[in-house]
Amino acid sequence: MTDHKAKVLEAMAALGLGSRPQSMINGDLVDGCGEDVTLVDPFTEETLMTYADADAPLAQQACDAARGAQSGWAKGISAAQRGQIMQDISRAVLAHAEPLAVIEAIVAGKPIRDCRIEVAKVAEMFAYYAGWTDKLHGEVIPVPSGHLNYTLREPLGVVFQITPWNAPIFTGGWQIAPAIATGNGVVIKPSELTPLTTVALVKIAQDAGLPPGLVNVLCGLGPTAGQAAIEHPAVRKVVFVGSPETGRRVAMAAAAALKPAVLELGGKSANIVFEDANLEQACLGAQAAIFSSAGQSCVAGSRLLVQKAVYATLIAMLSEGMNQITLGDPLDEGTEIGPIGNARQFTHVQGMIRQAQQEGATITSRTHLPTQGFFVPPTVLTDLTNAAPAAQSEIFGPVVAAIPFEDEADAIALANETQFGLAGAVWTTDAGRAHRMAEGVRAGTFWINSYKAIHVSSPFGGSLNSGFGRSSGTDALMEYTAAKSVWLDSAPTPRIAFGYVS
Repeated sequence: MTDHKAKVLEAMAALGLGSRPQSMINGDLVDGCGEDVTLVDPFTEETLMTYADADAPLAQQACDAARGAQSGWAKGISAAQRGQIMQDISRAVLAHAEPLAVIEAIVAGKPIRDCRIEVAKVAEMFAYYAGWTDKLHGEVIPVPSGHLNYTLREPLGVVFQITPWNAPIFTGGWQIAPAIATGNGVVIKPSELTPLTTVALVKIAQDAGLPPGLVNVLCGLGPTAGQAAIEHPAVRKVVFVGSPETGRRVAMAAAAALKPAVLELGGKSANIVFEDANLEQACLGAQAAIFSSAGQSCVAGSRLLVQKAVYATLIAMLSEGMNQITLGDPLDEGTEIGPIGNARQFTHVQGMIRQAQQEGATITSRTHLPTQGFFVPPTVLTDLTNAAPAAQSEIFGPVVAAIPFEDEADAIALANETQFGLAGAVWTTDAGRAHRMAEGVRAGTFWINSYKAIHVSSPFGGSLNSGFGRSSGTDALMEYTAAKSVWLDSAPTPRIAFGYVS
């Protein structure tokens, strides 16, 4: 047994899990009944464990359980009590932070120090939405007919959520917390490649007081367990985080069942540097934007747009700086970049780099790599146009296409010449220019002289191939509730005739 596998099993035992991934259905850990799924350590490239796909039967049970628990959660206890339970969950997550971080680091290949931060953010998500549970209310509308008209914000019922392999526990908390804060039941399917921390999160929540069955976890595949959950009559909305290709299939399946969806998809975000910027800060920001998390982030700054006067200088700084970044074992405290999360993505990233080179790109890569693991070196692509596939397609690895621009208008045009609309950033000392760029660039999130700042209280989402809907802040509360309009006729005699209000 490898050291990594032993540490995963030790952490699983500390969290009350078994020796393999199991679905969480109605409060119980349950083995799947479908084909085998194998988890591979992206650092050692060895098999960690194998489990059975949840398949359609468990998906049916999960949706039934969520429907059964949801009514009691929404109506059987007060909103304030729901908030208190969520505060208890927040504290419980922090109390189990280290085993959660260890599992996340090994299974997802993320540096342990990053995983600790993400676990803390999950605790913050539950605490933030706990404060909203008793503050969701409608409004009184002064309609001209003289009726008393008021609105209610009601939970949808059961929502089905699908989360990705690159940030399983972070996206799990990101979706679960607002859904239950608003009174919904949840069925969540993490990626089949990284299911463990989502199951652990829900078990911790149940041990802290969350009613069994309110949140159910399906460990399995999209075409089997996922499709069955989408089709279940209890599910009222589908939420998906992942690639545009899979997002289209999910949206089509939801539409076929006449169910709305929220899609949080990919990006090809423009990180724009003007000649008046502090180049040292901009270089550090560019490194963090694309190389952190090995580039496996939907908001990664994968297009670096640099004003021509400082283009050569900044690219030289970036190329030198990437050789100072520490790559290695995700469990090592000093590791800054881990491996690509799985073999399929590793092959995809390598293929995109080869294609760019064949199309004339100049490749500048880090020269030293670990001797094992799915590692792609931090890489800068130059001598490409904005129309090149490497500048238009989401690579989802530590690879940045660096493109020069002339002026503000040129930078905005280049930034918007893409089918994505998720994020962007600008580096400049000109405040007026900064705000003009923020207004001109098509993005759901835009940073000025920084990159990747994010918080649960702020709305997040995109447009076009980056998806639609918002999944944090108060906007998420609207996504997980529906407005009901109530009319009271206060006139001494009825004003209803022939089916309409007179």
